[in-house]
Amino acid sequence: MKAVVFDIGGTLMEYVGMPYVWLDFYESAFRELNSKLGLGLSNEQLSASLEVLRNYNPGVNYREVDYPPEKIFGDVTKGWKTDMPISKIIDGFFEALHLKSMIYPESVEVLEELRRRKIIVGTYTNVVSGMPDETHKSYFKELLPLFDIYVSSVSCGFRKPNPRGLEIIAEKFGLSPREMIFVGDEKKDPETARRFGCKSVLINRSGEKRAFGQDVEINGLREILEMV
Repeated sequence: MKAVVFDIGGTLMEYVGMPYVWLDFYESAFRELNSKLGLGLSNEQLSASLEVLRNYNPGVNYREVDYPPEKIFGDVTKGWKTDMPISKIIDGFFEALHLKSMIYPESVEVLEELRRRKIIVGTYTNVVSGMPDETHKSYFKELLPLFDIYVSSVSCGFRKPNPRGLEIIAEKFGLSPREMIFVGDEKKDPETARRFGCKSVLINRSGEKRAFGQDVEINGLREILEMV
């Protein structure tokens, strides 16, 4: 095994207190954004913007193609009478979500040990709809120096279970699928690995039965070290 590629959220870190469905936080974020930036949006405008962003959520409308934040929020803000730069609106929206991240205690240890063993360490992760890649990375910046390559849905233009991110990593390092494993915590992660042709590892911290077609199931990241 020459490379281990990780999902991020739920695998190496998590957003503390966030529901599985991000839609639950959209409305409050829009209202805080409206107030904080003095946009003067009506309830009807806020509802329309909420619906646009909701429709971009892959859990509502399945998609494997990803779009730049500027495209998504360009559609979200149509009809707003403001000269506010779109970048400021995007930043303000995600600040209004008040996200707090927690890196799992064993993540740094495992990534450092893999690198010591000369294993290529990469990531292929989906980014929340409309979130800039730099904002996404700011929640786990301690991990970034430990990746040989970082690929996200924003940077490659496709969302898991589309395997494009794994293909990019393989091409970068001249690897075949059989030389790689992909580690994630959701149903789409084993599917991504299967479509690419590499071994899938599902991390299941809950202990609940999860039959997602994974090749291997682990309860903690340190078990990865036994596999390589």
